[in-house]
Amino acid sequence: MLTVDFSRFPLAPGDRVLDLGCGAGRHAFECYRRGAQVVALDQNGEEIREVAKWFAAMKEAGEAPAGATATAMEGDALALPFPDESFDVVIISEVMEHIPDDKGVLAEMVRVLKPGGRIAITVPRYGPEKVCWALSDAYHEVEGGHIRIYKADELLAKIREAGLKPYGTHHAHALHSPYWWLKCAFGVDNDKALPVKAYHKLLVWDIMKKPLATRVAEQALNPLIGKSFVAYATKPHLPSVDAR
Repeated sequence: MLTVDFSRFPLAPGDRVLDLGCGAGRHAFECYRRGAQVVALDQNGEEIREVAKWFAAMKEAGEAPAGATATAMEGDALALPFPDESFDVVIISEVMEHIPDDKGVLAEMVRVLKPGGRIAITVPRYGPEKVCWALSDAYHEVEGGHIRIYKADELLAKIREAGLKPYGTHHAHALHSPYWWLKCAFGVDNDKALPVKAYHKLLVWDIMKKPLATRVAEQALNPLIGKSFVAYATKPHLPSVDAR
C-alpha cells in the first residue's frame, strides 16, 4: 500500500533514493522495482533487518531490473550519515509527526538532496487525525507515538522555510480513516472487536484484489477523509555566480 503517488513523483532508473524512516520498506521496495539505487534508513534495527531480507529476496526473484541497488541501514534522521547532495530523491512517509525536531529533519533532508532533486513528504491528515486523538488517548500517548497534527498549510510553510519549492499535494487512503476511528473507539490494542475485525477484512480484500468499486470510492472520498496528506517539492538550483 503506497502513499506516494509515483505518477506525480517521477522516478527514473538509476536515481539515488533515500527512504527516510522506511519502516517496513513499502516505498523502498517500489523504488527498487523501478530501477533506483535505494537506501532504506530507519532507527528501528529489527525493521531494518527485515527490509534487508526482503531486498535480498527481491534480488533473488529478479524483481529489480539490472543496475538497481538496495541497502538497508540503521540511522538517525537528525544526523544522516551521508555527504551533502547525495540523493536525487528523498521520501519520508508517516515519520515527521513522530519527531520533536521536525525542522531539523527537514534541514537534513535538504542537505543530502541534490539541487533539482525531489522530495515526497506524507503525514496523517489533520481532520481524520483529530478524530483519532479525540476518541483515544492511547492512540497517540505512547512512546514513539504521534506528537503533533499537521495542518496542510503549516506543513507547506515549513517545507518552504527549509528552502524547498512545493509543486503538488493530494490526500490518500480514505478507506483507512474509518478503520482507525473504529480502532480508537473500541481500543487501539483490541483487534477482536467485531467491527474492527470486519473492517480489517475489507481492507485486506481491497489491497489484495484492488476491485474497481473500492478504487473509485476511495478516489472520490480521498479529498474528504483521506487518512494521509502528501506533499511533493523540489530543491531549487542555486543561481549561477557571475565569475567576472
